Amino acid sequence: MTLTKDQKRYLEQWMAFLKIPSVSADPKYKDDVAKAAEWVKSALVEVGCNNAEIIPTPGHPIVYGEHFIDQNLPTVLVYGHYDVQPPDPIDLWDSPPFDPIIKNTELHPQGAVFARGACDDKGQMFMHIKAFEVMKKKNLLGCNIKFMIEGEEEVGSDNLEDFVKKNKSKLNCDVILISDTGMISNEQPSVSTGLRGLSYMEVTVTGPNRDLHSGLYGGSVANPINILCQMIAKLHDDQKRITIPGFYDKVEELSQNERNAMSEAPFSLDEFKGSIGINEVVGEQGYSNEERRSIRPTLDVNGIWGGYTGEGAKTVIPSKAHAKISMRLVPNQDWNEISELFSSHFKSIAPEGVTVEVQTHHGGFAYVTPTDNLAYQAAHQAYLDTFGVKPIPCRGGGSIPIVPMFENELGVKSILMGFGLDSDAIHSPNEHYGLFNFFRGIDTIPKFYEHYIKLRKQNS
Repeated sequence: MTLTKDQKRYLEQWMAFLKIPSVSADPKYKDDVAKAAEWVKSALVEVGCNNAEIIPTPGHPIVYGEHFIDQNLPTVLVYGHYDVQPPDPIDLWDSPPFDPIIKNTELHPQGAVFARGACDDKGQMFMHIKAFEVMKKKNLLGCNIKFMIEGEEEVGSDNLEDFVKKNKSKLNCDVILISDTGMISNEQPSVSTGLRGLSYMEVTVTGPNRDLHSGLYGGSVANPINILCQMIAKLHDDQKRITIPGFYDKVEELSQNERNAMSEAPFSLDEFKGSIGINEVVGEQGYSNEERRSIRPTLDVNGIWGGYTGEGAKTVIPSKAHAKISMRLVPNQDWNEISELFSSHFKSIAPEGVTVEVQTHHGGFAYVTPTDNLAYQAAHQAYLDTFGVKPIPCRGGGSIPIVPMFENELGVKSILMGFGLDSDAIHSPNEHYGLFNFFRGIDTIPKFYEHYIKLRKQNS
């Protein structure tokens, strides 16, 4: 891929950013997270923001920047995050996670940058900073722009809601623009019109007061790992439906017409299975694979541990067994209610001989953006301009819990303009982001502003 002088500079800056191990979940990276915040602030200053500042929180800092032109012009608030997921397991990476390299792949023949955070969300967030630079240099800014870049998205955005509630005037805007989602393919773009909610739980099953010799005590004492596995197995029935009483009571059911419209998005089941190395898909009966990943609620075990896991053998009945469990939710499901339903149900299915503790970590509500929204229409036209084909509206399977919070507190919609692909391995070893996607994003974002301003004038 032949790059212009400016594109080479953007790429060098992006890769320097990726070298900072801004892992928000691990306290040992605290200084690196702070370093990443400073980097973002400097980037905002460099591209010409009127104001840029680092705002401390009880956790990791928020970076705020703005370029204010005229109070009579519309204001766009750009949200993103500079923190990243832990790189573990390190041994499954083909190259060091914080030493970015460029490699050509089948889906990215022009090259992709491999590093933790390449796509989620350093690469996608950085596109907005560079798009702002382009618009400012070319005198294309027709509105006010604000940036709110946080460092705790990967750990639940614990302090962002408090910041938003206390700074509504500072954050006042007409629409929020976010690139933390994906699209169907580089040939067929899409715009995310919805996100699932989330309830994230941790459970602990306790048996004896210490680890026991399995020869001396096996067969007479409840094994917490055995029990935990049995309890987890009971959370789904043979139709792959979740068995928690009341779980589906408020689930939004889409009409057949809506489901038919979703099915028009290009999708190959064989390619899907091949891309992740499986021979069959598994999920709730009565729904297609893509419906299961977007409009249906789910429950998955994200981690399970207990007993002896080192090399060799140590024959014990463990005292405790643990699991982390997440539930993806759909519109009308209240994550607080679902968390309570899960807690009550999980404790109720525990047999004699063990005790069960359930902890709620964090959660968020589902979110839907109507396609008749002016900002959505602007995004639609922007993709059409740069890709040459109409983007397909799609609901995403992931969760960004702060998006519905933004609407509740600031009273505005969020537009989800993602440029990543499902194959980019976010949250996994060998995360990457295509050069095509990165630079096409920088080209498309200014088009959004152009069309948004035009549509606002036409409808004023």
